[in-house]
Amino acid sequence: MARIQPSISRRSLIKSGVVLAGSQLISAPFIVRSLADEPVKIGMVNPLTGVLSALAQSEVDGAKYAEAEINKKGGILGRQVQLLVEDSANDVGTGVQKTRKLIDRDNVAVILGDVNSGIAYAMSQVTNEKKIFHIVPGGHTDPITGSNCKWNVFRICNTTTMDANAVTPELVKKFGKKWFFITPDYAYGHTLQDAFIKALKKAGGTYEGDMLPINNTDFSATLIKAKAFKPNVLLNNMGGLTQINCMKQFTQFGMQKEMALGGALFELESIKGCPPDAQAGWWAMEWWWNQPNVPEVVKFVSDFRAATKRTPSARDWFGYVAMHTVRLASEKAKSLDGPKMAKALEDLELPPDVALQPGKVRYRAGDHELMPNIFVGEVHPAKSSPDDVFNAETLVSGEQAAGSVEDTGCKMVEPA
Repeated sequence: MARIQPSISRRSLIKSGVVLAGSQLISAPFIVRSLADEPVKIGMVNPLTGVLSALAQSEVDGAKYAEAEINKKGGILGRQVQLLVEDSANDVGTGVQKTRKLIDRDNVAVILGDVNSGIAYAMSQVTNEKKIFHIVPGGHTDPITGSNCKWNVFRICNTTTMDANAVTPELVKKFGKKWFFITPDYAYGHTLQDAFIKALKKAGGTYEGDMLPINNTDFSATLIKAKAFKPNVLLNNMGGLTQINCMKQFTQFGMQKEMALGGALFELESIKGCPPDAQAGWWAMEWWWNQPNVPEVVKFVSDFRAATKRTPSARDWFGYVAMHTVRLASEKAKSLDGPKMAKALEDLELPPDVALQPGKVRYRAGDHELMPNIFVGEVHPAKSSPDDVFNAETLVSGEQAAGSVEDTGCKMVEPA
């Protein structure tokens, strides 16, 4: 005869940390967390070390400023936002590794980055594979929204073609058609110089130049070559600390007395790192803080200065727009799903307090490129303040500078 086991009392169950629920035994404690308790995680990968670190840090600062602003107003889809930042160290392999880590381990809903165009492109292959919404705030090389465009990737900064097309007419008109290029030997530099050459040839110009490593330090041989060529304009296409070093050596050679300076980008961070003699030339700015006739810009600059103790640059604006773009896309899609957000953002127009410039600024549906104004003008030594180093003489519309979607080579493939 089988022995009957004694029954287990309710009190014994409670003492042992188990409670009865109908006919099931459930371990205690049993806590249900609401989705609203979980933050919306956004991952950002940028070169916080290396020659592009100042530009990268400004993008992070702008994104963090927007993060605080968004959270103060209730977050995204009723949830607080958490920005997770990783250093790509200006290295493609590291950038890809950090992107995978943010997606697979940190469970981010969105990826932002990278300043380095080659890294940004490599990251986009990962985000596309994972169906993650990806914004490139400040990597300029054309194929990202051109021949290698992807349904999940949107870009805030201009293409190299847009910048070259915007500033070339001014350089030709003011100084002449004989140019010398100093260009970084990586994705950004190659597409930028190609765009400039195309625009210059259309104007009947001639050129010479050198391609140098992105972290080059000694420009003496190239500057001697430029001096012998006797160009009307020297185009310094380097970026960050490398551009600053080139500018310093340019003035040490006394070349500012022999030729004009110009190019696509001479950013606020870099201008302030140069001696007054090298704070010169005609350039394209992708956003500029001094827009007294745009009330939203006046307020933004005032608030940003109060919070950070400095004046925002175009890179700060890139980071700021990137975060608000995530908010706008997810609110319109009512979702953080990559394909839904991407579809919602196509042809979406930025509100004035995010666009922070005159006119309509939209993400073009055909190639996912933002269409802002391009501020073309003259860099000069500081006047009323350390940040008063540029006069915007003309605004060129992004649509005009970009040309058609067909011109970009983008053939958008929708997600399966």
